[in-house]
Amino acid sequence: MLVQKAIVKGLLSVVCGLLITSCSTSKYAMTDNNRVYKQRVREFAKIIKAEPPLNQSVDSVVAEKQFWVGTVNMGMRKPNFVVIHHTAQNSVEETLRTFTNPRTQVSAHYIVSRYGGIYQMANDYIRAWHAGAGRWGNDMDINSSSIGVELDNNGNEPYPDAQINSLCALLGTLKKRHNIPTSNFIGHADLAPTRKQDPNKFPWKVIAKKGYSFWYDDILPVPPAEFDTTAALRIMGYDIRNLDAAIVAFKRHFVQTDISPNLTEPDKLILFNLYKKYM
Repeated sequence: MLVQKAIVKGLLSVVCGLLITSCSTSKYAMTDNNRVYKQRVREFAKIIKAEPPLNQSVDSVVAEKQFWVGTVNMGMRKPNFVVIHHTAQNSVEETLRTFTNPRTQVSAHYIVSRYGGIYQMANDYIRAWHAGAGRWGNDMDINSSSIGVELDNNGNEPYPDAQINSLCALLGTLKKRHNIPTSNFIGHADLAPTRKQDPNKFPWKVIAKKGYSFWYDDILPVPPAEFDTTAALRIMGYDIRNLDAAIVAFKRHFVQTDISPNLTEPDKLILFNLYKKYM
């Protein structure tokens, strides 16, 4: 029992640690929204502390046969993906307001401004609401397994060097901290190809060279005649139930000069080369 209480106490320390984030305090952190944040963290801590867990009993018919024995083998949520977005707004201030307004029901863990500033909005171990409906491979709840990184960009402008440099520093930290595989740095459009286009016109090749996502080689071998492009897209992680959308998402990420829903011969060379990296 002492061990169990020590484990629970440790988990509470982690949850309460959410109140002290590593990012610098901004004017947004001094508003009523920050008080709501603290209130919700306290609610999470109360849920974790309860022994037995609240509202998790079996049907009342067998309630007398249900027992609570706390395990020592447990932990917090482990992020396994990083999803990159663009904000589709005109300033980081506008996005901060959006993400601290309870009516919007949308958020992210980090926002990287045009000037390289990094705003952390939720602890990595908390589930933020950034991905929405979509899937990548067999994962159909990306919010529960990912960290959301928003780039301050309206979707039709270049990404400044200062922003990309800060993004790469952040991705490097997240990759090391959570042991995130290279293949698991994806775009919002990759996991939600029928709904999203972000991050639009993003320099994936630049960040792939640093180990955050894959990119195709300069020399591309010709695939065998039996190469199945649909299966390759599925193995990479794309949802192929709407094949045209999956092709567009793939080309938006890796081709960019042409995002039509058709795979040209050069596209197939790229796809074959990448498919072998994702296997």
